[in-house]
Amino acid sequence: MAELAEFEQQRDRLWAVAYRITGSVADADDAVQETWLRWQALPGDEVADPRAYLTTVVSRICYDLLGSARVRREAYIGPWLPEPVVAGDGPEDRVTLDESVGLALLTVLERLTPAERTAFILHDVFSVPFPEIAEVVGRSPEAVRQLASRGRKRVRAEAPRRSVDRGEHRRAVDAFLSAVMGGDLDGLLEILDPEVVWRSDGGGKVVASRVPILGNEQVARFAQRLGRGFDELSMAVLRRDVNGAPGLVIVDPAGERSVVFAFTVHHGRITAIDVVVNPDKLRHLDLPNL
Repeated sequence: MAELAEFEQQRDRLWAVAYRITGSVADADDAVQETWLRWQALPGDEVADPRAYLTTVVSRICYDLLGSARVRREAYIGPWLPEPVVAGDGPEDRVTLDESVGLALLTVLERLTPAERTAFILHDVFSVPFPEIAEVVGRSPEAVRQLASRGRKRVRAEAPRRSVDRGEHRRAVDAFLSAVMGGDLDGLLEILDPEVVWRSDGGGKVVASRVPILGNEQVARFAQRLGRGFDELSMAVLRRDVNGAPGLVIVDPAGERSVVFAFTVHHGRITAIDVVVNPDKLRHLDLPNL
Protein backbone atom coordinates (compact mmCIF):
# COMPACT_ATOMS: atom_id res chain seq x y z
CA MET A 1 0.00 0.00 0.00
CA ALA A 2 1.24 3.49 -0.84
CA GLU A 3 2.09 5.73 2.11
CA LEU A 4 -0.76 7.78 3.61
CA ALA A 5 1.68 10.52 4.63
CA GLU A 6 2.72 11.12 1.03
CA PHE A 7 -0.89 11.52 -0.03
CA GLU A 8 -1.69 13.87 2.84
CA GLN A 9 1.20 16.10 1.81
CA GLN A 10 -0.53 16.60 -1.54
CA ARG A 11 -4.17 16.68 -0.40
CA ASP A 12 -4.56 20.47 -0.34
CA ARG A 13 -3.04 20.84 -3.78
CA LEU A 14 -5.19 18.04 -5.18
CA TRP A 15 -8.34 19.71 -3.90
CA ALA A 16 -7.22 23.03 -5.36
CA VAL A 17 -6.70 21.44 -8.77
CA ALA A 18 -10.01 19.59 -8.61
CA TYR A 19 -12.07 22.62 -7.60
CA ARG A 20 -10.66 24.82 -10.34
CA ILE A 21 -11.25 22.19 -13.01
CA THR A 22 -14.79 21.27 -11.92
CA GLY A 23 -16.10 24.43 -10.23
CA SER A 24 -17.82 22.13 -7.75
CA VAL A 25 -16.98 21.56 -4.09
CA ALA A 26 -18.80 18.20 -4.13
CA ASP A 27 -17.04 17.02 -7.29
CA ALA A 28 -13.68 18.17 -5.92
CA ASP A 29 -14.26 16.24 -2.70
CA ASP A 30 -15.29 13.15 -4.66
CA ALA A 31 -12.30 13.41 -7.00
CA VAL A 32 -9.84 13.66 -4.11
CA GLN A 33 -11.49 10.69 -2.39
CA GLU A 34 -11.31 8.62 -5.58
CA THR A 35 -7.66 9.58 -5.99
CA TRP A 36 -7.01 8.39 -2.46
CA LEU A 37 -8.63 5.04 -3.17
CA ARG A 38 -6.46 4.56 -6.25
CA TRP A 39 -3.37 5.61 -4.35
CA GLN A 40 -4.20 3.22 -1.53
CA ALA A 41 -4.37 0.33 -3.99
CA LEU A 42 -0.82 0.90 -5.25
CA PRO A 43 2.22 -1.04 -4.03
CA GLY A 44 4.28 1.18 -1.75
CA ASP A 45 7.32 1.51 -4.03
CA GLU A 46 5.59 1.81 -7.42
CA VAL A 47 5.48 5.64 -7.80
CA ALA A 48 8.72 7.57 -8.19
CA ASP A 49 7.08 11.03 -8.11
CA PRO A 50 3.93 11.03 -5.92
CA ARG A 51 3.15 14.71 -6.62
CA ALA A 52 3.13 14.25 -10.40
CA TYR A 53 1.29 10.94 -10.22
CA LEU A 54 -1.46 12.20 -7.91
CA THR A 55 -1.92 15.41 -9.90
CA THR A 56 -2.36 13.36 -13.07
CA VAL A 57 -4.87 11.02 -11.42
CA VAL A 58 -7.07 13.73 -9.87
CA SER A 59 -6.93 15.80 -13.06
CA ARG A 60 -8.00 12.84 -15.19
CA ILE A 61 -10.92 12.12 -12.85
CA CYS A 62 -12.01 15.77 -13.05
CA TYR A 63 -11.53 15.89 -16.82
CA ASP A 64 -13.87 12.92 -17.17
CA LEU A 65 -16.36 14.59 -14.81
CA LEU A 66 -16.42 17.71 -16.99
CA GLY A 67 -17.86 15.79 -19.93
CA SER A 68 -20.98 14.70 -18.05
CA ALA A 69 -21.17 18.02 -16.23
CA ARG A 70 -21.42 19.93 -19.52
CA VAL A 71 -24.47 17.87 -20.49
CA ARG A 72 -26.14 18.63 -17.14
CA ARG A 73 -25.32 22.31 -17.34
CA GLU A 74 -26.78 22.66 -20.82
CA ALA A 75 -30.15 21.70 -19.34
CA TYR A 76 -29.66 23.82 -16.21
CA ILE A 77 -32.41 26.30 -15.37
CA GLY A 78 -31.06 29.85 -15.43
CA PRO A 79 -27.39 30.90 -15.11
CA TRP A 80 -24.99 28.26 -13.80
CA LEU A 81 -22.48 29.46 -11.22
CA PRO A 82 -19.76 27.48 -9.43
CA GLU A 83 -20.34 26.27 -5.89
CA PRO A 84 -18.96 29.04 -3.66
CA VAL A 85 -16.17 28.52 -1.17
CA VAL A 86 -16.88 30.61 1.94
CA ALA A 87 -14.23 31.34 4.57
CA GLY A 88 -14.50 28.93 7.47
CA ASP A 89 -16.64 26.36 5.63
CA GLY A 90 -13.92 23.72 5.45
CA PRO A 91 -12.50 23.61 1.91
CA GLU A 92 -11.21 27.18 2.27
CA ASP A 93 -9.07 25.96 5.14
CA ARG A 94 -7.57 23.34 2.85
CA VAL A 95 -6.67 25.52 -0.11
CA THR A 96 -5.14 28.91 -0.70
CA LEU A 97 -7.59 30.87 -2.83
CA ASP A 98 -6.50 33.47 -5.35
CA GLU A 99 -7.83 35.25 -8.43
CA SER A 100 -7.89 31.97 -10.38
CA VAL A 101 -10.80 30.82 -8.23
CA GLY A 102 -13.04 33.91 -8.26
CA LEU A 103 -16.62 33.05 -9.16
CA ALA A 104 -16.65 35.45 -12.11
CA LEU A 105 -13.48 33.94 -13.57
CA LEU A 106 -14.66 30.37 -12.98
CA THR A 107 -17.79 31.30 -14.92
CA VAL A 108 -15.57 32.34 -17.84
CA LEU A 109 -13.81 28.97 -17.64
CA GLU A 110 -17.20 27.32 -18.22
CA ARG A 111 -17.03 28.60 -21.81
CA LEU A 112 -13.88 26.61 -22.53
CA THR A 113 -13.92 23.04 -23.72
CA PRO A 114 -13.02 20.47 -21.04
CA ALA A 115 -9.62 19.97 -22.67
CA GLU A 116 -8.92 23.72 -22.88
CA ARG A 117 -9.98 24.28 -19.30
CA THR A 118 -7.92 21.41 -17.95
CA ALA A 119 -4.82 22.36 -19.94
CA PHE A 120 -5.09 26.04 -19.00
CA ILE A 121 -5.57 25.40 -15.28
CA LEU A 122 -2.86 22.76 -14.99
CA HIS A 123 -0.27 24.73 -16.95
CA ASP A 124 -1.02 28.37 -16.16
CA VAL A 125 -2.17 27.99 -12.55
CA PHE A 126 -0.24 24.94 -11.32
CA SER A 127 2.78 24.94 -13.69
CA VAL A 128 2.29 21.31 -14.73
CA PRO A 129 4.52 20.46 -17.74
CA PHE A 130 2.80 19.85 -21.06
CA PRO A 131 3.89 16.17 -21.31
CA GLU A 132 2.14 15.45 -17.99
CA ILE A 133 -1.01 17.30 -19.08
CA ALA A 134 -0.94 15.26 -22.30
CA GLU A 135 -1.44 12.13 -20.20
CA VAL A 136 -4.54 13.69 -18.63
CA VAL A 137 -6.37 14.78 -21.79
CA GLY A 138 -5.04 12.12 -24.16
CA ARG A 139 -3.39 14.54 -26.59
CA SER A 140 0.18 15.19 -27.71
CA PRO A 141 2.25 17.73 -25.76
CA GLU A 142 2.13 20.11 -28.73
CA ALA A 143 -1.66 19.79 -28.93
CA VAL A 144 -1.86 20.50 -25.21
CA ARG A 145 0.27 23.60 -25.70
CA GLN A 146 -2.29 24.84 -28.23
CA LEU A 147 -5.19 24.00 -25.91
CA ALA A 148 -3.63 26.02 -23.10
CA SER A 149 -2.93 28.89 -25.48
CA ARG A 150 -6.55 29.00 -26.69
CA GLY A 151 -7.80 28.89 -23.13
CA ARG A 152 -5.40 31.65 -22.09
CA LYS A 153 -6.50 33.92 -24.94
CA ARG A 154 -10.16 33.49 -24.10
CA VAL A 155 -9.61 34.09 -20.40
CA ARG A 156 -7.62 37.24 -21.12
CA ALA A 157 -10.35 38.50 -23.45
CA GLU A 158 -13.30 37.67 -21.19
CA ALA A 159 -11.95 37.71 -17.65
CA PRO A 160 -13.66 40.37 -15.53
CA ARG A 161 -11.91 43.60 -14.67
CA ARG A 162 -11.03 43.40 -11.00
CA SER A 163 -9.18 45.22 -8.26
CA VAL A 164 -6.28 43.57 -6.46
CA ASP A 165 -6.72 45.96 -3.51
CA ARG A 166 -8.58 44.05 -0.82
CA GLY A 167 -9.45 47.24 1.05
CA GLU A 168 -10.97 48.78 -2.06
CA HIS A 169 -13.00 45.62 -2.63
CA ARG A 170 -14.27 45.57 0.97
CA ARG A 171 -15.26 49.24 0.86
CA ALA A 172 -17.30 48.68 -2.28
CA VAL A 173 -19.09 45.68 -0.75
CA ASP A 174 -19.81 47.64 2.44
CA ALA A 175 -21.15 50.59 0.43
CA PHE A 176 -23.39 48.23 -1.53
CA LEU A 177 -24.74 46.63 1.63
CA SER A 178 -25.35 49.98 3.29
CA ALA A 179 -27.21 51.31 0.26
CA VAL A 180 -29.37 48.19 -0.06
CA MET A 181 -30.28 48.10 3.62
CA GLY A 182 -30.95 51.85 3.65
CA GLY A 183 -33.01 51.85 0.47
CA ASP A 184 -30.56 54.35 -1.00
CA LEU A 185 -31.00 54.19 -4.78
CA ASP A 186 -28.53 57.00 -5.42
CA GLY A 187 -25.96 55.22 -3.26
CA LEU A 188 -26.40 52.05 -5.27
CA LEU A 189 -26.05 53.88 -8.56
CA GLU A 190 -22.84 55.44 -7.27
CA ILE A 191 -21.18 52.17 -6.26
CA LEU A 192 -22.35 50.10 -9.23
CA ASP A 193 -20.43 50.29 -12.50
CA PRO A 194 -22.65 51.49 -15.39
CA GLU A 195 -22.14 48.08 -17.09
CA VAL A 196 -22.51 45.95 -13.95
CA VAL A 197 -23.97 42.45 -14.41
CA TRP A 198 -26.01 40.53 -11.83
CA ARG A 199 -26.17 36.74 -12.20
CA SER A 200 -28.39 34.59 -9.98
CA ASP A 201 -28.13 30.81 -9.70
CA GLY A 202 -31.29 29.24 -8.33
CA GLY A 203 -31.18 26.13 -10.49
CA GLY A 204 -34.97 26.02 -10.61
CA LYS A 205 -34.98 25.14 -6.89
CA VAL A 206 -35.38 28.71 -5.60
CA VAL A 207 -36.89 31.80 -7.18
CA ALA A 208 -34.12 33.73 -8.95
CA SER A 209 -33.68 35.75 -12.11
CA ARG A 210 -33.22 33.30 -14.98
CA VAL A 211 -31.35 35.80 -17.14
CA PRO A 212 -28.48 38.13 -16.20
CA ILE A 213 -29.52 41.66 -15.21
CA LEU A 214 -27.42 44.31 -16.95
CA GLY A 215 -26.70 47.94 -16.14
CA ASN A 216 -26.51 49.88 -12.88
CA GLU A 217 -30.09 51.18 -12.92
CA GLN A 218 -31.62 47.75 -13.48
CA VAL A 219 -29.34 46.09 -10.93
CA ALA A 220 -29.89 48.87 -8.37
CA ARG A 221 -33.67 48.60 -8.57
CA PHE A 222 -33.53 44.81 -8.41
CA ALA A 223 -31.28 44.95 -5.34
CA GLN A 224 -33.63 47.47 -3.74
CA ARG A 225 -36.56 45.09 -4.13
CA LEU A 226 -34.58 42.30 -2.51
CA GLY A 227 -33.58 44.60 0.34
CA ARG A 228 -37.20 45.30 1.15
CA GLY A 229 -37.71 41.60 1.81
CA PHE A 230 -34.97 41.44 4.43
CA ASP A 231 -36.28 40.83 7.95
CA GLU A 232 -33.75 42.01 10.54
CA LEU A 233 -35.47 40.04 13.30
CA SER A 234 -35.18 36.65 11.66
CA MET A 235 -32.37 37.01 9.11
CA ALA A 236 -28.71 37.96 9.28
CA VAL A 237 -26.09 39.33 6.90
CA LEU A 238 -22.63 37.89 7.43
CA ARG A 239 -19.46 39.43 6.03
CA ARG A 240 -17.47 36.49 4.72
CA ASP A 241 -14.76 35.86 2.18
CA VAL A 242 -16.31 34.23 -0.87
CA ASN A 243 -13.78 32.49 -3.09
CA GLY A 244 -10.97 34.50 -1.60
CA ALA A 245 -12.50 37.99 -1.78
CA PRO A 246 -14.84 39.96 0.53
CA GLY A 247 -18.45 38.93 -0.01
CA LEU A 248 -21.73 38.51 1.83
CA VAL A 249 -23.86 35.65 3.09
CA ILE A 250 -27.51 36.04 4.08
CA VAL A 251 -28.79 33.44 6.51
CA ASP A 252 -32.54 32.88 6.83
CA PRO A 253 -33.18 30.15 9.41
CA ALA A 254 -36.96 30.61 9.22
CA GLY A 255 -36.95 30.00 5.50
CA GLU A 256 -34.23 27.38 5.89
CA ARG A 257 -32.13 28.94 3.17
CA SER A 258 -28.97 30.93 2.60
CA VAL A 259 -27.76 33.26 -0.13
CA VAL A 260 -24.13 33.83 -1.06
CA PHE A 261 -23.01 37.02 -2.81
CA ALA A 262 -19.69 37.25 -4.65
CA PHE A 263 -18.52 40.61 -6.00
CA THR A 264 -16.10 41.76 -8.66
CA VAL A 265 -14.73 45.26 -8.05
CA HIS A 266 -12.74 47.51 -10.40
CA HIS A 267 -11.63 51.07 -9.73
CA GLY A 268 -13.84 51.25 -6.63
CA ARG A 269 -17.05 50.19 -8.37
CA ILE A 270 -18.81 46.84 -8.51
CA THR A 271 -18.69 45.37 -12.01
CA ALA A 272 -20.29 41.99 -11.29
CA ILE A 273 -22.47 40.42 -8.59
CA ASP A 274 -22.80 36.64 -8.59
CA VAL A 275 -25.54 35.31 -6.33
CA VAL A 276 -25.88 31.62 -5.45
CA VAL A 277 -29.21 30.59 -3.95
CA ASN A 278 -29.49 27.02 -5.22
CA PRO A 279 -29.58 25.04 -1.93
CA ASP A 280 -27.82 22.09 -3.56
CA LYS A 281 -24.76 24.31 -4.03
CA LEU A 282 -24.75 25.57 -0.45
CA ARG A 283 -25.05 22.31 1.48
CA HIS A 284 -21.31 22.21 2.21
CA LEU A 285 -21.34 25.58 3.98
CA ASP A 286 -20.92 25.67 7.75
CA LEU A 287 -23.16 28.59 8.69
CA PRO A 288 -24.35 29.56 12.17
CA ASN A 289 -27.82 28.76 13.45
CA LEU A 290 -29.30 32.09 14.50
